[in-house]
Amino acid sequence: MAASKQANEKARVVGINHIALEVGSIDEALAFYDQLFDLALRGRSDKMAFIDIGDQFINLTEADSQHHDHDRHFGLVVDDKEKVRHRLEQRRSDHPGTRG
Repeated sequence: MAASKQANEKARVVGINHIALEVGSIDEALAFYDQLFDLALRGRSDKMAFIDIGDQFINLTEADSQHHDHDRHFGLVVDDKEKVRHRLEQRRSDHPGTRG
């Protein structure tokens, strides 16, 4: 890493402000996250939605085409992992063949 003198001249990363995700449908993405979490919608337009997660947010943007990318991901800290796991299992039984 940088020397101490140089470190004092640089800003320090202290957290993540937001995550931006491209989705096929804003309505479907919001419905998916709403099944899992108690959400607060910060704002919405035809092609974008912003979901509050504490001091951070998720920015959903509707895109006409998406890249196939099975490795890209993000992690959320939740207050009850078992509730999320239960809801994901329910979703898998309601929507066979889906990953989430």
